This record gives sequence, C-alpha cells and structure tokens, in this order.
Amino acid sequence: MPVMETMTQNHQFAILLPLLVGAAAFACTIPVQALAVAATLNLFRHEKKRGRTGSGTLIDLAIVSLAIAFAFVAHLVEIALWAVLLIILGEFQEFGSAYYHSAVNFTTLGYGDLLLTSSWRLLGALEATNGMLMFGVSAAMVFAVIGRLARARFEDLRD
Repeated sequence: MPVMETMTQNHQFAILLPLLVGAAAFACTIPVQALAVAATLNLFRHEKKRGRTGSGTLIDLAIVSLAIAFAFVAHLVEIALWAVLLIILGEFQEFGSAYYHSAVNFTTLGYGDLLLTSSWRLLGALEATNGMLMFGVSAAMVFAVIGRLARARFEDLRD
C-alpha cells in the first residue's frame, strides 16, 4: 500500500472516530433535553387544568421560572455527560476541569485556556454544536410557555 494512501486512511479514521464518539455523546443529551421539555409540558398542563395559567403575574412568573429551571438543570446534566466522556477518553483526570472545559464548549464561550489533544479536538466543536441546538430547544420551550401564558391572560392576544 503506498504511503500516501495509508496517510489518507489514517487521517479519515482520525476524523471518523471523534465524529462517531461526538455523535454518541450528542445522542445521550437528547433524552436529557426531552425530559426537561416533558417536565415543562406537564407543569403547564397541570397548571392549566387547575385554571392557574394566566390568572396572575406571580403564578405566571413561577411557571416561567420553573420552565427556565428545568432547562438549566438539563444543560448542567448535558455538560456533565460531556465531561464524563472527556475523562473516559483520558483528556482530563479530574471532573472539575473536565466540567469547566465542557461548560466553556457547550455554551460556545470558547476561552481556549484548556485544550483537548489533537486526536480529540473535534469534540470541542461537536459539543458547541450540541450546546447551541439544546439552548435553542430550551429557548423555544420558554418562549412557547410565555406565549401561552400571555394568550391565557390577555384576551386581545387570543387568536
């Protein structure tokens, strides 16, 4: 096998492995996010059945605050999943550093003060992509709750 062909195959494997590992990590965060969405939907449905949605500022504030809290906890857990992966891969020895690195990537802050080795560097971009999408889902959920509360409270906003 020629040297150039071997180098190309090794390079493809070097990209493929982090892509597969990152996709698996991404897939593990989806159920976590889905639980936050389900908790928010169940909360809203419960409060609506009780006739509390749109009934007052404090109650609406509590509903929105809980929806945000569910999303926040989901993101903390998702960051932890990535941190555990980085420890398993040998990129970090302690959870605190791995969690910090994951939080910086997941939020797309990107300080760059802690770097992954070149073989796993692609995971940083994949984690940032994961974070952007999960924050988007959270934002959509919170805005949906706010919209439903506004329509329940203000007659002129109803369709």
